[in-house]
Amino acid sequence: MVRPASFAYNAETAATNFFQNNHSYTAIELLKKALEEFDAMVNVLKSNDINVIVIEDTDEPLKPDAIFPNNWFSTDHKGVIDVFPMQAKSRRDEKRDDILEMISKKFKITDVIDWSEYEADAFYLEGTGSMVMDHQNKIIYACLSGRTSKSLVEKFAATKGYRAITFTAIDNNGNNIYHTNVMMCIGEGFSIVCPKAIADDDERIAVAQLLETTGHENIYITHDQMNSFAGNMLHIKSNGGKRFIILSKNAYDSLLENQKQRLESYGKLLPIDVSVIEKVEGGSVRCMMAEIFAPPLMELNTLNG
Repeated sequence: MVRPASFAYNAETAATNFFQNNHSYTAIELLKKALEEFDAMVNVLKSNDINVIVIEDTDEPLKPDAIFPNNWFSTDHKGVIDVFPMQAKSRRDEKRDDILEMISKKFKITDVIDWSEYEADAFYLEGTGSMVMDHQNKIIYACLSGRTSKSLVEKFAATKGYRAITFTAIDNNGNNIYHTNVMMCIGEGFSIVCPKAIADDDERIAVAQLLETTGHENIYITHDQMNSFAGNMLHIKSNGGKRFIILSKNAYDSLLENQKQRLESYGKLLPIDVSVIEKVEGGSVRCMMAEIFAPPLMELNTLNG
């Protein structure tokens, strides 16, 4: 997780992220509120024995979206780090070699693959925002948008030995949904999907059937619940092996009791208030966490910090 130094409304990303909203805070007030939410989230995770590595954002250059590191890099179980091409020029400075070096000192990294060269040709793939991965079944789900190129999804999937499933998803105003991870989530044994966001009948049925046949209980959410970030969850284990589903307070409050009960059979729901971060920058708790799948070089309980 990256603790922000200059959190702010980014007009460049708002052109394609319709979850963003402008605000009336001063710059100092907004950063203070974002830091309060960030620090509270880290404390909640750590208090539940969930391992967290916090990295401080740098003051220069200004990086208003640095709080969402999952968009620019990912790791896999083989120890490969992938660095992704970002659509917004204002976000490309988030890619920091010192962060990659820190990870390589704590985890067994076998390779770093940088896909950034595709930015020159306007092909983009924004990490686990663009792609929701079913690692157990080796399938990548991706809704196509200006930030998610079909050819790059397929190329990335091929390098990992995964199957790429692409489709079009729209919000209730007919706009393309900018990132797949706001309209669907895949956990161990369940999936969360906003089916009405997939306008094409064949694509919607194909996604639902594939999720079911690969062992997932489909929990469907509405457009309104999606707009409250109910699709932006992450299923994780604590150091002690306890399962949690991390979601925002807004997402939790939008769920029906039946939906909560079904999810709780897969892990304890851990709602966290990131309302200001959600409103201003259009991302939620899942976007704030970049998972490290590479094997650690030291005991897990020494990695917090």
